[in-house]
Amino acid sequence: MADLNKTPSGMRINIGFFGKTNSGKSSIINALAGQDVSIVSDKPGTTTDPVYKAMEISPIGPCLLTDTAGLGDETELGGHREERTKRVAAECDIAVIVFLGEDIDIEMNMMTFFQKKNVPVIPVIGHADENDRSFGSDATQEQIDRGSSERIEKTEKIIKEAFEKSGRDEAKSGINIIRVSPVTGFGMDELKNEIIRIAGGLPEPSILGNLVSAGDLVMCVMPQDKQAPKGRLILPQVTTLRELLDKHARIMCVAPEEMSEALDELKNAPKLIITDSQVFDKVYELKPEDSLLTSFSVLFAAYKGDIESYVEGAKAITDLKTGAKVLVAESCSHAPLDEDIGREKIPNLLRKKVGGEIEVDVVAGKDFPEDLTKYDLILQCGGCMVNRRLILSRIEAAKAQGVPITNYGIAIAFLKGILDKITL
Repeated sequence: MADLNKTPSGMRINIGFFGKTNSGKSSIINALAGQDVSIVSDKPGTTTDPVYKAMEISPIGPCLLTDTAGLGDETELGGHREERTKRVAAECDIAVIVFLGEDIDIEMNMMTFFQKKNVPVIPVIGHADENDRSFGSDATQEQIDRGSSERIEKTEKIIKEAFEKSGRDEAKSGINIIRVSPVTGFGMDELKNEIIRIAGGLPEPSILGNLVSAGDLVMCVMPQDKQAPKGRLILPQVTTLRELLDKHARIMCVAPEEMSEALDELKNAPKLIITDSQVFDKVYELKPEDSLLTSFSVLFAAYKGDIESYVEGAKAITDLKTGAKVLVAESCSHAPLDEDIGREKIPNLLRKKVGGEIEVDVVAGKDFPEDLTKYDLILQCGGCMVNRRLILSRIEAAKAQGVPITNYGIAIAFLKGILDKITL
């Protein structure tokens, strides 16, 4: 298996902001981004769909800030908004939870959710240097100041006690609770520094792990067929090539029809051949005996997901029968093409395997059913357009419901009978 902690990935870190309606999430994001990303209003439920802002945070690099709809929204659309907030939660690398008011049960439930998912949490107390809004007009300034301070200290105590009971490693050294007010800028630098600190401790997965060293020759076999975008390469190819360059490997890129001739011209066989999964069998027949073989999709199975679960899930293909129901999960929205790998090629291979018709459902983008129990198999794409956390959440959901899940490349290798002959 590839070592996933060998090389920095360069993947964008997803930072989600959560809290009750009107807790100040949008204002905090605007202050961090230095521009009006989200609409700010005193009216409950202003943020409906998640709002995304891509930006660079030095020194951690590219980040995606996500403003979510407030929890506890009792309006007619509140249920739909909270469902979309849950989808954002599934892909967060870091969760910023904004606490506000005396009743913080909603925030604490969200904090527990992320702790169970092993997602780092930054608790933030909003409006920290502003007067407490619960006091009437007849209250003295002293009462207001004392009440605001007591509210903040009480909230911090509850958070710390819950964190200590969570059993997380960070509980030994304590948790940083950040007091902020984006209106005045109070605490915003501290929040940014805490994001940087936590991001520095996140795992940095590698596509190639220890498969390739400096000076190794790597051949990339890349079909330029109907599915290849005109004038450019697909993201898994680009990302893999970049990591090969960073590793100072020597790279030879060929189309499948030029592979045989290219091998004949080489003095030594490539250390590794990386192919498009669709031509796995053809490349396997041509590869030198000493060359390792894998595919871009198989590499991404480990880079973005859990390759052991995918390999185990592929074994379920043997048990599929006529009438089986299969879910194809694409992570990007694209106009389907003729001979689409997920919608046509793999389903046709499955039909050939079972000797009859199967039923195929397709979801695209970030859509993914909550109830998976009606499916006999889930086929997940490489996930090049989403982060690893989202793919892992899908694998977890499938396993929890007892539904086998595998990846395009792993499934093709299994169906071609070469899964045990390729490098994972």
